[in-house]
Amino acid sequence: MRVAILGHDAPLWLAAATLRRALGPAGVQVAAVALPDRGAPGDVWRALPGIEAFHNQIGVEEAALLRASRGAFSLGQNIVDASGANAEPLLLAYGGIGTGLDGEDFFPHWVRARHEGLGAGLDDFSLTASAARSGRLFLPDAESERYGRADYGYHLPATDYARSLKTIAKQLGVEAIEARAVEAERGAEGVAALRLDDGTRVEATLFVDATRDGLLLRGAMDETFEPWAAPGDHMLTARAPRFAAVPLYSETRATADGWTALYPTLTHVHVEHVWSGRAGGAEAAAAAASGLALEEICVRPVTTGATAQSWAANVVGIGEAAVAFDRLHGFALHAVQLGLVHLIACFPGRGAMTARRAEYNRLMAMHIARVRDFEAAHLTLQRHAGPFWDAARATPLSSEAGHRIALFRARGEIAPHEGESLPPDAWRALLIGLGIMPRGWRPSVDRLPPATATAHFRKMLGFVREAVQSQPTHDAVLARIVQRG
Repeated sequence: MRVAILGHDAPLWLAAATLRRALGPAGVQVAAVALPDRGAPGDVWRALPGIEAFHNQIGVEEAALLRASRGAFSLGQNIVDASGANAEPLLLAYGGIGTGLDGEDFFPHWVRARHEGLGAGLDDFSLTASAARSGRLFLPDAESERYGRADYGYHLPATDYARSLKTIAKQLGVEAIEARAVEAERGAEGVAALRLDDGTRVEATLFVDATRDGLLLRGAMDETFEPWAAPGDHMLTARAPRFAAVPLYSETRATADGWTALYPTLTHVHVEHVWSGRAGGAEAAAAAASGLALEEICVRPVTTGATAQSWAANVVGIGEAAVAFDRLHGFALHAVQLGLVHLIACFPGRGAMTARRAEYNRLMAMHIARVRDFEAAHLTLQRHAGPFWDAARATPLSSEAGHRIALFRARGEIAPHEGESLPPDAWRALLIGLGIMPRGWRPSVDRLPPATATAHFRKMLGFVREAVQSQPTHDAVLARIVQRG
């Protein structure tokens, strides 16, 4: 069986390497048809901790990747208010928060303690949040894993990351085919072949669309793309000189007319500025919000939304071909990962494609909806000032998201949903950071005497302080990686 992947940049090569590594032993051949790269020098991928599983599967060595891509580590995203509303900073750190008490989750005990006067915030019990603020990269060990998860992700400059993935894909046996333009040749089962500009004809049983515009899924298969209500419709990307010390998180600055994100990497700061309306004045606005001298500026439109189905006939859309999430939280690479995970699980092989396709579409619809719920919850509950954020507060909430917020407000619980790819602690950090303090907690928490809970909290805070101080600085880790190269 042959799979042909049409696309460009990192999504193409990540898909090609992942599918070849997972399905090659079963005799599946993978051809990657590469269109001209569409990335700009300022483009950067915010890679969540889950990318490590993909990298491990295809043989990516972390230090080599960071040297080649000139990337850096990340412990999360910090959103600060520059709109004049004086909203509190919102740090969305990776990893877990706290450790269990009396056989119960940490969080309801913390809620009760806050109602009883505890001064320590939720972030104070997070290894990664505390490390991010200290400029130290938290490297998990056996002791910290007993306390809770301490995950990290990366900031990966897009062009160099794609180049690294392409090298790995070819080493794994992916057939790499360059093309300037492609036409899809339709057949009885969907797409029969890709006809390239040089006359080459690429046949396959299954086609994967990893293009930004959905050239196969939305174009050849005419799958409807349903836009979502979103406040931003333009984006500027650029690069700026690196900081003297490389921070361990991205910083997003919310201004009255949009937002500007700074993604620190090994050699630069990558800047992303999103706003609504005409492109005039974008460069000045981005420079003012970031406080940096910008170079390699690129401006393009932004669209958010999803196709009605991610898999139509024999064409599977991954990443932006099937879903374009809001830029604010940087879930673009996460969307690619979701598509690949479920494509491997539902791969037709010798089985009936119809049933596998229906299951893939069911799973992807749920996962897309849950990520969209997270984005919508933030947009509707944020407290920034200005027309951009006023429009954001009008973002529609699904009934599931509304129920999740209401249940959390009532007793601090995160309603479980099938298709959830973001951990409960990510939701807790978001909702607490947006000012929603649960009014109550589960009754079983009251079994633990307050004095006992207080003693546990003191031990936790002491452990977090000591564990974080024993970690290396981000700059020290990056320096070792560069030196060993």
